[in-house]
Amino acid sequence: MAQKSAHRIVFANEKGGTGKSTTAVHIAVALSYLGARVVAIDLDPRQRTMDRYMENRAATAERRGITLPTPQCEVFKGRSDNALLVAIDRLEKDADFLIIDNPGRDDPLARTAAENADTLVTPMNDSFVDFDLIGQVDSETFKVKKLSFFAELIWEARMKRSRATLADKRPEMDWIVVRNRTGHVEARNMARIEQALTEMSKRVGFRVAHGLSERVIYRELFPSGLTLLDKGHLGELGTSHLIARQELRSLLKALNLPDFERGQSQMELA
Repeated sequence: MAQKSAHRIVFANEKGGTGKSTTAVHIAVALSYLGARVVAIDLDPRQRTMDRYMENRAATAERRGITLPTPQCEVFKGRSDNALLVAIDRLEKDADFLIIDNPGRDDPLARTAAENADTLVTPMNDSFVDFDLIGQVDSETFKVKKLSFFAELIWEARMKRSRATLADKRPEMDWIVVRNRTGHVEARNMARIEQALTEMSKRVGFRVAHGLSERVIYRELFPSGLTLLDKGHLGELGTSHLIARQELRSLLKALNLPDFERGQSQMELA
């Protein structure tokens, strides 16, 4: 019997500062808390944000003498598409989910990772500066004028994947644009962004989900490697922490990932 492949979740955005790595880390840890076998590849050997987060997490667990569900993570240092595909094949054999954190720039290996995603997650701050990653809008009407290079790349990858789905028996790619920092946007501008995203989603076929509205909380957790799900180790939580944790639960549900044990389409965090 053929070895079952892991479900591949790729976090991709060619702009930095959108909360991509933070979102990737929290989804990886959330899946680990659910009992899934999770492995991760950090595709940015210079920044290696995700790998550093997991290192900090392991150090905190050792220092405090506690057990923290922690995904296996490695930094990919190869230079070829084939080497990356070999690494993916090696790591996913013993995993339910393989998570890849792409660098926040245009990169040939990042393109390969995105093209091989089962679930592609593109976090963006809720602004037209970040919307420019997927499309350009008219300055007067805010109607979408054209797709970006990144959107065209993913569109072509999804079409190629759709044609190959029956042959390789992998699911069609699900592309989700995640709106981060919505709380920082003026209401009228938020409505314009929502209108543009709705129009663009119909043209290229992505789904839209709400992400993480408050980033300060997440940045404060980085040195310890803790996440909002480590509620027994965070001390007394404020209202903003509780709201952020609910946002994370809602985001995980919105990703609609396959259940790794029961064959159901939704999973719940306690």
